[in-house]
Amino acid sequence: MNFKKIRRYLLLSSVLMLAACNLFHKKNKTQPPETIMSPVGQAFPVDYVFNPDKAGVSYRVASYQALPEWSHQSFGDSLEAFKVSCHKLKSQPSWQAVCQQAQHTGKSHHHAKKFFEQYFTPWQISQNGQLAGTVTGYYEPMLLGDTKQTTQARFPIYGIPDDFIVVPISSTQQQGTVRVRLTNKNSGVIAADGRYSANLSAFPLNNKTKAIKGRIEGNQFVPYYTRAQINAGALNGKAPILGYANDPVELFFLHVQGSGQLQTPDGRMIRLGFANKNDYPYVSIGKYMANKGYLPLAQTSMQGIKAWLQQHPQQLAEVLGQNPSYVFFRASTEPASGPTGALGVPLTSGYSAAVDSHFISLGAPLFLATTHPANGYGLNRLIMAQDTGSAINGAVRVDYFWGYGDEAGALAGKMKFPGYVWQLLPNGMLPQVK
Repeated sequence: MNFKKIRRYLLLSSVLMLAACNLFHKKNKTQPPETIMSPVGQAFPVDYVFNPDKAGVSYRVASYQALPEWSHQSFGDSLEAFKVSCHKLKSQPSWQAVCQQAQHTGKSHHHAKKFFEQYFTPWQISQNGQLAGTVTGYYEPMLLGDTKQTTQARFPIYGIPDDFIVVPISSTQQQGTVRVRLTNKNSGVIAADGRYSANLSAFPLNNKTKAIKGRIEGNQFVPYYTRAQINAGALNGKAPILGYANDPVELFFLHVQGSGQLQTPDGRMIRLGFANKNDYPYVSIGKYMANKGYLPLAQTSMQGIKAWLQQHPQQLAEVLGQNPSYVFFRASTEPASGPTGALGVPLTSGYSAAVDSHFISLGAPLFLATTHPANGYGLNRLIMAQDTGSAINGAVRVDYFWGYGDEAGALAGKMKFPGYVWQLLPNGMLPQVK
C-alpha cells in the first residue's frame, strides 16, 4: 500500500470512529467522563446504563472513586472471601479468568486492591428509580438442646418429612388443575397420566416459583403443612428428628436464619444446615406484633421479640404461627469454617451476604454502603454475594452475614438500614437478570 492509500485509509478510519462516538453520545445523551479499561473483555464507559427491562431494575457503571472509602478497604480479606466463591465460579466461562488470576494474587493491600480494580467493573444497582434499598443482618445461631427429648429439650428440629414431595413447575403451568405423578419418595412430576390432582390456586405461587411442595391426601396433591399446623403436631411420626431445642423462640429464629448449631449437654456441636422448606412466604411476626399493639414497631428487633415472648408465653403459639414458612434441616457433625450458603460454599463472617439471585449473580463481589448497627457510623465494605433467603427480595436488598454466636446475633438483630449496592463483575460481563 502506497503512502497516499495509507493516508486515505487513516482518514476514513478517523471519520468512522468519530461517527461511532457521535452515535454513542446521542444514545446516552451524556458524555462519558472516562472509561473502565479492561485487561480482559470489552470496556464499558463510566455512566453506561444497562436496563434489562425487568422489575424496574437498572445498572450503571461507576468509577472506583465513587465508592465510599474504597481505598480504605481490607482488600486482602475481601480477596480471600472471593477465592471461596471461586470454588463454584471457576467452572463458569465468564468467571474463569478472574478466578485463575485471584489464585495468583497476593493478599497484601496493594496487590488485592489492584486485582479488583484491574479485573472488575462496578455497577451501581437501582430499582424503580431508587438507589437506596434495605440492608438487614443475619447470623448463625447456637441453640441449646439435646439429641434426645428431655424435660428441658422438648422442641423438635425436623429433617425432610417422609411425605414431603417436590414437583417442578414452569412459569406456564401456574393456573388451573394439573395431574401429578410420583417419581420417588420425595419428588414427582406434572404429567397427563398422573394419579393425583393438584389445584394450583391452593398453592403459594409467585413469579419465582419453580416447584410446588406438598403431600398426598386421598387422590389430591395438596400444599404442605404450615408452621402453625406443624407446631400443633402435624409432623408427629412423619419426619426424622435431628435434635430437640430447649427454647421454641430460639428454634423459630433458627428457621429465620436458615442454619445454625445445636449444643448438647455433653458439649457436642451439631451443625444444622438448610435442606428444604414448605415454600410458604416469610411473614414478619414483628409487624404482626406491632399491628396488634403488643410491641411498638421500633422495638420489634429480634431481641425485643424474644424478651416479649418470654414474658407472654400465652401468646407464643399465636405469634409464631403468623409466619407460615417452615424450614427443614440436615445435620452434620463435620467441622466447617462457616455455614454453607446458597452458592454452596462456606460463608465468611463480615464478608458474605444474602441477596436476591434474580438480580445479583451469586458469588459476585458487592460493595455495600450502609450503617453499622453498633455505633451508627458508616459501614462500607467489599463483600461477596454467597447466599439467598426467602425474605430477601429485590435488586437493592442485602442481608449481611455477621458470623456465629450471641455477639453476631446482637448485631444482626439491630440491623435494618438503608443501603447502596454496587455489583462488581468481570470486565466485559453484563449484569445477569433472571
